[in-house]
Amino acid sequence: MWAILTLLTLALGLLYQFVRRHYSSWQRLGVDEETPKIPMGILDTVMKQEMSLGMVLSDIYKRHQGKIVGIYMMNKRSILVRDAQLARQIMTSDFASFHDRGVYVDEKNDPLSANLFNLRGASWRNLRKKMTPSFSSGKIKGMFGTIDDVGDKMVQHLKGVLERAGADNEIEIKEMMTTYAVDIIGSVIFGLEIDSFTNPNNEFRAISNEEARSKSLLLKIHNMAMFICPPIAKLMNRLGFESAILTALRDMMKRTIEFRESNNVVRKDLLQLLIRLRNTGRIGEDDDEVWDMETVQEELKAMSIEKIAAQAFLFYVAGSESTAAAAAFTLYELAMYPELLKEARDELDTVLQRHNLEGTGKLTYEAVQDLKFLDLCLKETLRKYPGLPFLNRECTEDYLVPGTRHTITKGTPILISLFAIHRDPVYFPNPEGYDPHRFDADNMNYDQAAYMPFGEGPRHCIALRMGEVNTKVAVAKILANFDLVQAPHKEVEFRFDAAPVMVPKEGLKLRLNKRK
Repeated sequence: MWAILTLLTLALGLLYQFVRRHYSSWQRLGVDEETPKIPMGILDTVMKQEMSLGMVLSDIYKRHQGKIVGIYMMNKRSILVRDAQLARQIMTSDFASFHDRGVYVDEKNDPLSANLFNLRGASWRNLRKKMTPSFSSGKIKGMFGTIDDVGDKMVQHLKGVLERAGADNEIEIKEMMTTYAVDIIGSVIFGLEIDSFTNPNNEFRAISNEEARSKSLLLKIHNMAMFICPPIAKLMNRLGFESAILTALRDMMKRTIEFRESNNVVRKDLLQLLIRLRNTGRIGEDDDEVWDMETVQEELKAMSIEKIAAQAFLFYVAGSESTAAAAAFTLYELAMYPELLKEARDELDTVLQRHNLEGTGKLTYEAVQDLKFLDLCLKETLRKYPGLPFLNRECTEDYLVPGTRHTITKGTPILISLFAIHRDPVYFPNPEGYDPHRFDADNMNYDQAAYMPFGEGPRHCIALRMGEVNTKVAVAKILANFDLVQAPHKEVEFRFDAAPVMVPKEGLKLRLNKRK
């Protein structure tokens, strides 16, 4: 009995020493570290659903001073980069040492995971090259009619809401923008004829809402493991776990593709380009010819339905949230700054008149490109409220941090807190304010190296131009048809969310009146 107790005590002592030694690794390496809470490290408040990971990283950023901070994500040693120039260097000139994100992907056994965000090395490079022509200005211009139509449906819906609301005309603008963004995704990417404003229970919206409604513990574990411990996510998939929303959207896309090919139906949307990529292995640069239907026998097709669906799902997740948030936050800020709101409105009226669109209720691609001040507003919105509060990379070969003696070893996860960098007064004067004119060409009173809302380098957001167009159309439609009632200044507070996005604690409420 005593021998067993002695062995048990010895084993516990050794385990304690091992854990203690592991969670002081950065300190022993001479790297400033965030004091970990064993065993979760910096994820303690995330696991308790008290703070989102984006806000946790921002708080760590504020508590330290050096270029890098050593952190522990459970048992995984990671690096938080605090220096904007170093962050940009990692994503651009030193990309060869950080070309992957280090998240879960299994092309062979789980092709629905093989999207452009997750893919690594040559697989990512080849797909990126094939996908890039999808988001040329010519392609987006070809899709613009669909985007404008969704904007018109949003305006008509809002007018009805205001008529029914009477004096109580407060609108949850983030929810409204989410419906707008999801309808664009459903129409442009999944090739569906949907109108969630008049039919909120349509098939696409029902499927897309499933993710938000799901409280599955397995889903939460899988989603977190994708970033923190990819082998666990891989094991779960090998054991049969799959995302219900991914499989449902895959099946929906398969039906749509088969219908188009069987009936030679062609629409100017991203799905048509994805079909072309699947059938021919390329999209092509000629904007007049890429919309034709080209089909080949199934065994000759360059990509599977699953891999096409994986890209569509990525654009759905990234595009719907980023567009909705950027449009909603822009309107929220303009409502608090009447002088900026007037400048944006005056520019819009001038542009509509210049393009002979006054009174038509319509926009054109060229008119949207002409909204230069709105561009500045969007830039400032993305500074203050970046779509993703942090960026992630993985060190793919040992890297000596410039200006230090520390070498980041291969396999180390790298995190960059955009939310913190974009609100650091070292880089942006008056960071809590809203100043679109800081981006004026003759002003530029900020550190340009620190502004990177879409990432930088070869892995920057491939669809950023489409996102900007979608956002500008939403804001322009609201300003053209409604008056924003001036709101008192109130900084947004954010609540916990399992997804890597910033979710307002109290929503984003605005008061609108129909414009006379």
